[in-house]
Amino acid sequence: MSAAVTASPVTHAPPLLPPAEPTEGARIAEFVRAASFEATRPSEAEVAAFAAVAAPATPVYVSAVPSRPPAEQIAVAKRLHAHGFEPVPHVAARNFDSAIALDDYLARLAEEAGVRRLLVIGGDRDTPAGGFHQAIEVIESGLPQSRGIREIGIAGYPEGHPRIAAAEIDRLLAAKIEAAAATGLGVHIVTQFAFAPEPILAYVARLRERGIEQPVRIGIAGPASVATLMRFAAICGVATSARALARNAGLVKHLFGASAPDAILRALAGAQLGEILPHFFTFGGLGATARWAAAVAGGHIALDRAGGFRVEPP
Repeated sequence: MSAAVTASPVTHAPPLLPPAEPTEGARIAEFVRAASFEATRPSEAEVAAFAAVAAPATPVYVSAVPSRPPAEQIAVAKRLHAHGFEPVPHVAARNFDSAIALDDYLARLAEEAGVRRLLVIGGDRDTPAGGFHQAIEVIESGLPQSRGIREIGIAGYPEGHPRIAAAEIDRLLAAKIEAAAATGLGVHIVTQFAFAPEPILAYVARLRERGIEQPVRIGIAGPASVATLMRFAAICGVATSARALARNAGLVKHLFGASAPDAILRALAGAQLGEILPHFFTFGGLGATARWAAAVAGGHIALDRAGGFRVEPP
């Protein structure tokens, strides 16, 4: 006769609770941790100041200046690469007088600065230096791909372009995305900066409605004086939100008399618009912008009732 088996009492694990939603401050910090930066001719001291606070491999876009030689831009890319960052140079089609010159430039970027991504633009020259007139011609040339470039950025304009009609901008954007896909290049969009969240949100929403799902790096003016921001706004043709900045200049000074993009970041961090990431234009300096962004990414912020936040000491 076998011994009776006493059944053990059945225990039930407590139900798993859904993970807590991150707080708004945590969402803002997480959003800013994915930021890229843009600079023109940062000095060694500026790059060192950036390196003191920025995460390794942070993308830094290097502007192309029509009046400056390409070798200068290559030197900046090399400096950034040596400090462990990812240089993403602007390639302005109209700046190159031949395909040979463009190929030599791309070869040096790849070999000397480890460049694998570019921002391809038409450029600001009224008269092209050679046969390249538009960004799409660089994409279709196959030269970036032959030098190991795996992804390109394409410019986007939330407030339109001062010299190109909106319908033509839409057509060119779609054509560049199609050309990149046909030649094996990944694509992301980098927008011009704005001083208010509304045109940015409307622009990205319109992209998504058109079936354009590529990542979008949102141009954001980093902390700088209001006078500096107004000057760059005039140069870059962002008149609509520049007027908004001028109307509210007395309300947006947070950091040593500078205007900070807190309201824009707060609005974007909560947006459900696919993959969007912040892209800081560093008009106040690469190091200063990075220090401010690092404080935000570290969660050292206090939300305010005006829809923004202030940065607090750690």
